[in-house]
Amino acid sequence: MLQPICWLALAAIHALPALAFFRPATLTTLYGLAADNPLFLLMQHRAALFLAVFVACLWAAFVPEGRRLAVLVVGISMLSFLALYWLAGSPAPLKRIAVVDLAGLPFLAFVAWSAFRP
Repeated sequence: MLQPICWLALAAIHALPALAFFRPATLTTLYGLAADNPLFLLMQHRAALFLAVFVACLWAAFVPEGRRLAVLVVGISMLSFLALYWLAGSPAPLKRIAVVDLAGLPFLAFVAWSAFRP
């Protein structure tokens, strides 16, 4: 019962960035990125990738066989951002994203342990 709740928490973390795929104006709200900026398209593509992470979390919440792959997908997403954020000197404009990802790490650790335990 705890695993689905943790997967849904991880899905929630990725829901808002994924929403930007369907509602591009969210990119301006979240990141201050103007629609005429060439990076806007790249960030919208990034939102599509967050949509994939979101769907993987939802899938894993209800289909145990998909949990190992979902752990890898979510782990790569969250841990790579945190590592890059730290290596970049922890830029202040991205702090909120880092804090949310940090808050999600206990959920990720639990579902990873649950998925890969013998």
